[in-house]
Amino acid sequence: MVENAKRSRGLVIAGAIGVVLAVIGIVFWMMQLSGGMVQTGMRNLDSWGLYITMFMFFVGLSAGGLIISSIPNAFGMEGFGGISKVAIWTSICCTVAAIGFVVVDLGQPVRLWELFAYSNLGSPLMWDIIVLAVYLILSIVYLVFYMRYEQGKTSHAAIRVTSVIALVCAVLVHSVTAWIFGLQQGHEFWYTALLGPWFVSSALVCGTALVMALCIGLRAAGYLALEQAYIVKMAKMLAAFIAVDLYFFGCDLLTSAFPGGSGAEVVDMLVSGPLAPFFWFEVIGCAIALVVCVVPALRRNGLLVGASVLAILGILCKRVQLLVGGFQIPNIPFANVEGPYAITFGGNGIDAAYGQLVYAPAPIEWVVTLGVLGLAVALLCFGLAYLNLKPASQVEA
Repeated sequence: MVENAKRSRGLVIAGAIGVVLAVIGIVFWMMQLSGGMVQTGMRNLDSWGLYITMFMFFVGLSAGGLIISSIPNAFGMEGFGGISKVAIWTSICCTVAAIGFVVVDLGQPVRLWELFAYSNLGSPLMWDIIVLAVYLILSIVYLVFYMRYEQGKTSHAAIRVTSVIALVCAVLVHSVTAWIFGLQQGHEFWYTALLGPWFVSSALVCGTALVMALCIGLRAAGYLALEQAYIVKMAKMLAAFIAVDLYFFGCDLLTSAFPGGSGAEVVDMLVSGPLAPFFWFEVIGCAIALVVCVVPALRRNGLLVGASVLAILGILCKRVQLLVGGFQIPNIPFANVEGPYAITFGGNGIDAAYGQLVYAPAPIEWVVTLGVLGLAVALLCFGLAYLNLKPASQVEA
């Protein structure tokens, strides 16, 4: 009991730190609301920035919990040592963070009302909002069902049906998010049918990596009693996901860079242009993570956590490349009408704007982002401390 109290105390302290960060973020968000979005680094030619990048990233992270928990139940396979409740809660926390980034990117809270009051159901943006809301509600329902199932109050058939629905919804939310970008013909980097599978594969990578790292950490802290065999199973699954994701990326780059391809500019921008640091960190980092997960001698918990971090940061770099890179090379020429607030670096004409188009977040964006991250950390830690998320076999009477 004393050790349990110490573990809970550590989670509560971490959650309290998250609350402090969330409050600081809210203060700076209020400053952003009062001064307008012009305080950020975003302009008309870079109308999305750090907030939407993190939105895409956390939508991907949220997939991990549902994938780890729903695939075994949906297909009647052996699970991962009873970590389902922890994994689902991780997914819920990441989904809340993703929604939070959408809210701070809207500019004014009243636009939440306008989003639904004047919604265009033919727009992929509205599809994403609807699917994301359903995704969050379904994740909560799934967690409640799973907890009731362990108490013998829900049948296995009900859990299996819920798992199938959750799995489909997890794939759908990433596909719809990809369509938001992929259906925009005016942006060279985005306009590809491969974006949907690409989003899903990268979501599988970072989501699985997050759950594996979290489970290793919770086991080291004494929160979970998890056999190493289950960690190895997750590492093998992560290796397969990384290989598929790198394969998709390689196919896209080869098609674009091949003589006669229309996307040679995109490849140059990634390989040797302003986004090259993000590109090479992703490729090298994910390759190292793949090796660690594949080679049996390297599957030590410390190295697996490092591999998970590399995989997560690699996918974050991919999100940065996708969003920022999509604004750099237009398929359709920009309008000639401009002003100092229409471009990132205004005042010297459109040529200067094109020459310095790469977006960089303003300090206020970093602090607001830190606040949303704090909210996710607080939810995760308080949930682990106070909800009955341990496997049924580990819960003390």
